[in-house]
Amino acid sequence: MTRLQIGDKAPDFNAVIQDGSSISLSDFSGKKVILYFYPKDMTPGCTAESCNLGENYTGLKKKGFEIIGVSPDPANRHLKFIEKYNLPFSLIADEDRAVIEAYNVWGPKKFMGKEYDGVHRTTFVISEKGIIEKIFLKVKTKDHSNQILESYE
Repeated sequence: MTRLQIGDKAPDFNAVIQDGSSISLSDFSGKKVILYFYPKDMTPGCTAESCNLGENYTGLKKKGFEIIGVSPDPANRHLKFIEKYNLPFSLIADEDRAVIEAYNVWGPKKFMGKEYDGVHRTTFVISEKGIIEKIFLKVKTKDHSNQILESYE
């Protein structure tokens, strides 16, 4: 779905997270960032993916990764999601879809015979210099941490 490719400069952003404060990609200069886009808090696939990343957070941090999640949910819903599942990273409340559209992960989807527009589950791994190193279009929601780590072996 995305037109971005490995080797492209990752689009910078300034967005609101769960507590109402702002975050930008440039805040993470010098660090590897796992930027994962998902459709909706509290849904089975999105919960599995977020929890998998949360459960493996310490190991990912030891490997030098920071994690940021992005969905169009509002900040208060993200806060409930983080509290319910004890997620140790920030979630961008991209209600205006500015970050989602900058990464070109919004578009037509099909579910149960219906077609609609929504977020395509996609993960970008961004280098310390802000360059896209990896793109995951087929995310294994229950094993995404290993999917990312194995791609670096």
